[in-house]
Amino acid sequence: MSEHTREAMEYDVVIVGAGPAGLSAAIRLKQLDAELNVVVLEKGSEVGAHILSGAVLDPCGLDALIPDWKDKGAPLNVPVKEDKFYMLGEAGQIRIPNWPMPPLMNNHGNYIVSMGNVCRWMAEQAEELGVEIFPGMACSEIVYGENGEVKGVVAGEFGKNADGTPGPGYEPGMELHGKYVFLSEGVRGSLAKEVIEKFDLSKGKEPQKFGIGMKEIWEIDPDKHREGSVTHTMGWPLGSNAGGGSFIYHLDNNQVYVGFVVHLNYENPHLYPYMEFQRFKHHPMVAELLKGGKRVAYGARAISEGGYQSMPKMVAPGVALLGCSVGMVNVPRIKGNHNAMLSGKAAAEAAYAAIQDGRASDELSAYEKEVREGAIGTDLKKVRNVKPLWSKRGLLASLTVGGFDMWTNTLGFSLLGTMGHGKTDAEATGEASKFQPIDYPKPDGKLSFDRLTNVSFSATNHEESQPAHLKLKDPSIPVSVNLPKYGGPSARYCPAGVYEFVKDEKGDDKFVINFQNCVHCKTCDIKDPSQNITWTVPQGGDGPNYPNM
Repeated sequence: MSEHTREAMEYDVVIVGAGPAGLSAAIRLKQLDAELNVVVLEKGSEVGAHILSGAVLDPCGLDALIPDWKDKGAPLNVPVKEDKFYMLGEAGQIRIPNWPMPPLMNNHGNYIVSMGNVCRWMAEQAEELGVEIFPGMACSEIVYGENGEVKGVVAGEFGKNADGTPGPGYEPGMELHGKYVFLSEGVRGSLAKEVIEKFDLSKGKEPQKFGIGMKEIWEIDPDKHREGSVTHTMGWPLGSNAGGGSFIYHLDNNQVYVGFVVHLNYENPHLYPYMEFQRFKHHPMVAELLKGGKRVAYGARAISEGGYQSMPKMVAPGVALLGCSVGMVNVPRIKGNHNAMLSGKAAAEAAYAAIQDGRASDELSAYEKEVREGAIGTDLKKVRNVKPLWSKRGLLASLTVGGFDMWTNTLGFSLLGTMGHGKTDAEATGEASKFQPIDYPKPDGKLSFDRLTNVSFSATNHEESQPAHLKLKDPSIPVSVNLPKYGGPSARYCPAGVYEFVKDEKGDDKFVINFQNCVHCKTCDIKDPSQNITWTVPQGGDGPNYPNM
């Protein structure tokens, strides 16, 4: 046995990712059969450390999974009391009345939550049922069986040198094998990406579409705080440059979530999503709310926005994709957590039935059928045309025609059928010479902040001696193609300042990757116009340490 041989452990189900989907699956498996061996592997230093979401939670997923969640102390403490939509101009705003909105847009009965804290509570419920949860365990590889089926994952590899060779304290990690492996890594997970490519699961589907969501937690003046208030805005500062909008959610303890989403199919490579977010906070309505307050946390995460027509096939031999690994966000509602939970429950039920039948490592087609035909499919099908309308016809069409389409879908039909998305977000990027550069005001340090200052409020940390987890397929492309042709967009689209172009002593351009700053949002993997950057997992426990995102 060589010094670097991996030990293997056998489980019934191996779950990658302790988000709402993975934890729901673990809980449901143990509810169905307490004897099942279930393990959840989480790359964050603790459950919740890498969870970032708005979030207004529709409790339907929790109702289905743990009907007595209230008695069990689930952290759903702030019911939504008021719901407002505004169209912003530079100096003012127009409120869009609630009455023409389709019923699905109503937030009555929903809760403003920290999804990180909801996941921490769900992990407690899972552990009480006997689920093994290992935080700080990044899953770096898929293990395939003799017939090419997914058999397990490699987790917990530590101590590599910067060049990828084993360092003095190297630990090879372990292989965790399962009758079924569930990938619930969130948006654009590295293992899910590999499985989708290997088994061609996106064949015949529309490309997945994405947004970048950035969020700050503010403590504000108690006089301005309105617990349970939910506000969404569209329009300024994005204008015709990009789709997107903001959310402002008042939770308890005088805290407010301030978030900003930019759709990643923008054409102008000079667009700087992070600075659009910072500029947004200077709108009179927002500035007035935040004045005298302080920002206490920052983070960012990509959002899957393709919806119903972009969901890949969810199963392959031995593996199932859950939640945002498939893309289950209802874009107009800006909600996906309820569907993530329902998908975890459905996958668990399919795996339980299969194991009862003595099956293993085959395709859980019953899971896919339930997702497409059950509550999740119903939720997503109604709104399937809002995003393509927004991308192709602009904001006004998506509000009017999209609103009308949601209404007719509520009644069971659509005059538009199912619209396509066309290009990927990477392909949507235009050439720099065809667009005007955008002049962004300098952050003032009170309402708006520079990127690196804000990243320090995400408590991000990576062991610097390890290999960079952001891999370039061709190291020459950033300087030879992306800089001259697209203006070096990675220096702008990354919300954590990971990428920069600097001049060396000869005055030549050099591409620098500051991987220590990475908040694991995956935007680079999605938006790079040359598709030259691959996001992989750093060693376990590294990355952001979000308190209550």
